[in-house]
Amino acid sequence: MPITITAFERSPDRGKGLARDMRVRWALEEVGQPYEVRLLSFEAMKEPAHLALHPFGQIPTYEDGELTLFESGAIVFHIAEHHEGLLPDDANARARAITWMFAALSTMEPPILDREVTRLLERGESWYKQRLSAVEDRIRKRLGELSNRLGDADWLDGEFSVGDLQMVSVLLRLKGSALLDEFPNLSAYVARGEARPAYKRAFAAQLAVFHAT
Repeated sequence: MPITITAFERSPDRGKGLARDMRVRWALEEVGQPYEVRLLSFEAMKEPAHLALHPFGQIPTYEDGELTLFESGAIVFHIAEHHEGLLPDDANARARAITWMFAALSTMEPPILDREVTRLLERGESWYKQRLSAVEDRIRKRLGELSNRLGDADWLDGEFSVGDLQMVSVLLRLKGSALLDEFPNLSAYVARGEARPAYKRAFAAQLAVFHAT
């Protein structure tokens, strides 16, 4: 049986490639592993059959034989560990790539998601502008630190790795914003990620779902 992942039947991102199944699709494309996708409605995500795979009723999940995983970060890490193409052979370089993967998810993504929640749910509050400004200052600080570390390199630590896949996926949430545009090397970094053939295949597959619905 091929690898099977789950994804939104109707993605809230409207085909922008921001839903977290995109990260899993991209990883599978990078390592050349075929996969199938089971599309779920929001109602189906809360039904017992899916909750048995993902206790929080979200996507994506990953099924490969007797193995079932949830959480996109864990799934991408598993793919990187078990297939060539996303982790270096050198042990130290491998450890650094994993560090960057966690940096993307634990350091960079939380304030970026906080900004999305603020803009979506708190816009009508009297303190909205102050709150948004504070969140964006936090993001700007992190972007500045990442920009300084990346410098004029193509990728975070030598060759493209799982760390770059996760970092680009996170930064894509800021694509087109003034925040990312303040750091030309990060904008170029994201563009390099989007230009990878594996990313293009994954994006096209996710976009096809949106157009089909």
